[in-house]
Amino acid sequence: MPFLDRREAGRRLVARLRAFRGPDTIVLGLPRGGVPVAFEVAVALGAPLDVAVVQKLSVPGRPRLVYGAIAESGVRVVGEDLALLRAFITPAERARVERDAREAVLRKTARFRHGRAPLTITGRLTILVDDGVTTGATARAACALARARGAARVVYAVPVGSCRPIRELASCADNVVCLETPALFHTLGQWYRTFDPVTEETVCDLLTRATNLRRNQTTQPIRIR
Repeated sequence: MPFLDRREAGRRLVARLRAFRGPDTIVLGLPRGGVPVAFEVAVALGAPLDVAVVQKLSVPGRPRLVYGAIAESGVRVVGEDLALLRAFITPAERARVERDAREAVLRKTARFRHGRAPLTITGRLTILVDDGVTTGATARAACALARARGAARVVYAVPVGSCRPIRELASCADNVVCLETPALFHTLGQWYRTFDPVTEETVCDLLTRATNLRRNQTTQPIRIR
């Protein structure tokens, strides 16, 4: 069943994630589309919200042919089908694509965090949230990023995903939560009635709102009745 939009998808995802609520839980949204979903999850669980910045590696001229992803902290994940890769992209092109991806990750990280350091996830239960999984490349990179930063447990949560990539994520995450795994999965947008592009401004606004909500919750005076 299609989701109304990303926010509604996040609210439906919460029902499957309440068991992970706790003082050590942190939520990381994958920009840009995953952040509106992650915002709903973080607010419902009372958890801090941050981003896990990841950039796909696509063959030039073939944007749907994704062979890996680059994430923060120098994380790099590349598919194992090197024979297929060599047929479509030269080593020089790969080097250029990966250099551009690293620069994009740095630029987006600076934009989203406004100079703030990433939230510490060492020893914490980390829930990675996106709006869906198509190839699984960015999902694997995000999981590798969480592991590299010392997450005690990694949960990957999405409203919808393609069957095979979702199954393969079991080797990367401790738990995989996916509400819908349709047998026929062509594009992610087909599973949302409204699938408008998410701007960088929206991502920044949701991160700020989540921080302010937690600050208000922790400073709220206790009322004795």
